[in-house]
Amino acid sequence: MQQKSPMLRLWELGENEHGGLVRAMISAAVGVLGGMIPYYAAAQMIIALLESNREWSAYLMWCGVAAAGYILRSCLYAAALSMSHKATFSILKEVRERVLDKLPKMPLGTIMDTSSGKMKQIIVDQIESMETPLAHLLPEMTSNILAPVCILIYLFILDWRMALLSLVSIPVGMLFMMAVMKDYGVKYEGSVKTTQAMNSAIVEYIGGIEVIKAYNQGKNSYAKFSDRVIANASYFYHWMKSCQFPTSISKAIFPTTLITVLPVGWLMYHSGSLSAGTFITTVILSLGITGPLMAAMNFVDSLARVGTIVGSVDEILEGEEQYHGNERVKFGGMDIALEGVSFGYHKDKEILHGIDLKIPAGTMTALVGPSGSGKSTIAKLIAGFWDVTEGRITMGGYDLREIPLEQLYDQVAFVSQDNYLFDESIRDNIRMGRISATDAEVEAAAKAAGCDEFIRGLEDGYDTKVGAGGAHLSGGERQRISIARAMLKDAPIVMLDEATAYIDPENEAQIQKAVARLIRGKTVLVIAHRLSTITDADQIVLVADGKVEAVGTHEGLLGSSPLYRAMWNAHIGAKDGDTLC
Repeated sequence: MQQKSPMLRLWELGENEHGGLVRAMISAAVGVLGGMIPYYAAAQMIIALLESNREWSAYLMWCGVAAAGYILRSCLYAAALSMSHKATFSILKEVRERVLDKLPKMPLGTIMDTSSGKMKQIIVDQIESMETPLAHLLPEMTSNILAPVCILIYLFILDWRMALLSLVSIPVGMLFMMAVMKDYGVKYEGSVKTTQAMNSAIVEYIGGIEVIKAYNQGKNSYAKFSDRVIANASYFYHWMKSCQFPTSISKAIFPTTLITVLPVGWLMYHSGSLSAGTFITTVILSLGITGPLMAAMNFVDSLARVGTIVGSVDEILEGEEQYHGNERVKFGGMDIALEGVSFGYHKDKEILHGIDLKIPAGTMTALVGPSGSGKSTIAKLIAGFWDVTEGRITMGGYDLREIPLEQLYDQVAFVSQDNYLFDESIRDNIRMGRISATDAEVEAAAKAAGCDEFIRGLEDGYDTKVGAGGAHLSGGERQRISIARAMLKDAPIVMLDEATAYIDPENEAQIQKAVARLIRGKTVLVIAHRLSTITDADQIVLVADGKVEAVGTHEGLLGSSPLYRAMWNAHIGAKDGDTLC
């Protein structure tokens, strides 16, 4: 399949505003042609002077024509920019909406593999940079190329020799500009990568400032951050420095059309092979060729960037999606089954290998195993964050891929160690569990989760802003709010990834009661790190190296699984050795 040109793809992205962009291009083109009228009027007045015409009315007429051309150019140019910007900002809005609509449809692994710095640059910076090629390049560059073409056609009609003479300086100047542009696309792509690296370093530095200060790593972490910033500045400095000389020479040579037109034209006029009117008209009009062309050349760098910009945007818009059914299904139960499930975040590396597992509705199943064994991956596959590579997962008898993603997500409440809170009020963060919930229902969920008391103790109560990621709250408070959010969602399946990991011992009993209320009557899947918390589970699934090593109760696995027994003994030994610091 032949790859589309970047400009064609950019034009496709703006398909809903083609009318506005076309009107802007036509308006700009007519405006630029209007801007050529004063040159023609000036040539006619000079010819009249050489012919000793003393009729003031003739000169006033041409002055009026020149003024009308200038006014026409100004009005149409302003109208073109207004139309193109209106269309462009509508396009940018639509593209951003399409990107944000696409993200939830992509596998979570793809999103997690993309740094937040890169994602920010694509959604904010690079989509914003589409404004120049759409609002300016299309109407202005096309019109600024059209005007010199029309002038040249007219000059060829007058005298083909003078037309060719007016072009001599242009290809010479272009040769120097080609030296700059030959690898511009590669250079710009490199600038995007170094900027993404800098953005990622900034996000990492700011996001990890608490850990950096706690472990006194400010100097090392700042060095990494500053190195990225310096590398970014250095890249642009050396790139611009390499372009400075050829660009300056090009812009110095480009407008020198009179170097050939004046002397050679004078010789032809003196020999009688060129009329005075044609000579004067060529001299004046040749001055109007390079202005629009140089204005068009200012957009060459934008044109070279389009490929990288469109490529980055299409990396999301044309990225892999999770394809699920569109019609909602009717669940008869919440039994979950994994049949021959294999999966890898990357095609060349498989993490899970032929998993077979049944999770009966209304039971508690605990996933245990060494770190990196695939416990969390199994849970997130069931939650629909990814689709399996091989095999299938069923819920209520339906293959997950038959269930619309929106309906699938409604079936699962996920409480992990690192639940994200938005920089909104506590009330709105809890309401994320069910947007339609009333204030009374939100507060009831908070009470059930044991966090109503501390919330009311805050200055603004439920209207307190939690900060980005919940930074204004403690880890335990964030966890309890996330439990309240899950309780408000009231999903039939609950997944717990060590939900009490950040809870202080004084409140752990209260939170355990909240969790008990959360999971009552639900199908529960627990990713367990502390084995003592899941001894009462209906079944414990031991996962090792991406395979199900054993399934059974706590007592049964102690007797039948050496690995589980070793993990239990290590856990009990660690508990016995705990000391207060």
